[in-house]
Amino acid sequence: MVAVKQEVQKVIQNLPDDCTYEDIQYHLYVVEKIKNGMSRAENGEVSSHEKAKQRMAKWLSL
Repeated sequence: MVAVKQEVQKVIQNLPDDCTYEDIQYHLYVVEKIKNGMSRAENGEVSSHEKAKQRMAKWLSL
């Protein structure tokens, strides 16, 4: 497992030289959310497609 500090350094190194603090924060946020989602999936904390459609229907129905 790669240390968090090394992961952050890699993310920052892959950004353009003219990136802003907000760019860095956004990319770190996305990486964290992806890692959390992958961890949840590995632990079986997932929803079926049908369940996701039912949950989204509440938000999408007008």
